[in-house]
Amino acid sequence: MMGKKVGIICAGDREVAPILRYLEKASISEKAMLKVHEGTINGVHVAALYSGVCKVNAAVATQILIDTYGCEIIINAGTAGGMDEKLKIFDTVVSEEVAYHDVGAGILTEFHPWLESIYFKADEALLALARKTAEKFGAENKVAFGRMVTGEKFIEDNRRDHINDKFSPLSVDMETGSVAHVCYVNKIPFISIRTITDTADHSGQKEFEKNCDIASEISAEFVKCMLGEMK
Repeated sequence: MMGKKVGIICAGDREVAPILRYLEKASISEKAMLKVHEGTINGVHVAALYSGVCKVNAAVATQILIDTYGCEIIINAGTAGGMDEKLKIFDTVVSEEVAYHDVGAGILTEFHPWLESIYFKADEALLALARKTAEKFGAENKVAFGRMVTGEKFIEDNRRDHINDKFSPLSVDMETGSVAHVCYVNKIPFISIRTITDTADHSGQKEFEKNCDIASEISAEFVKCMLGEMK
């Protein structure tokens, strides 16, 4: 992992803001209406951006970071909705595997990219670095490793049970699956690090808005610490 350029993708400007505060020797360029910030974090060369919400925006941003900015590792960071009842607001989830909750089961296994299952796996070396980071992250910051799911709609209570019954995920969001998808077809190592803003007990868009900034800070801190482990 040493010496490789890392692309960091967040969905929104509030989510990427704390990442950008860590960025040293930063420059800004633009591609496909996206502003890409390049510099270093803990000595690691980074290109960071916010893609905009939804799967297509995240996929566009991922491919640009790979093709135009030469990123050899992709980290998806930011916030997510908690699905597992054990998770609380401001807990952090690290992806072991990711699936779409709104794509038919056979679409990606019977057709391109011919997955063995519906799940995109996180890179094992990145997972090892994330586990090492989690051990040092502090007792007050819970970190859970497991499954994330992605779909095009913000999840309110009426969809939560259906998704839990089918996928048993730790968290849900609107971008991670597509970032993982693009990395898979490009053979680029990928991992997602998302901090919880809302849960079944504290659900809805208002909870996200209230908790987004603090959750984004926690996710960014984890990413910074993980980049430090790459040197």
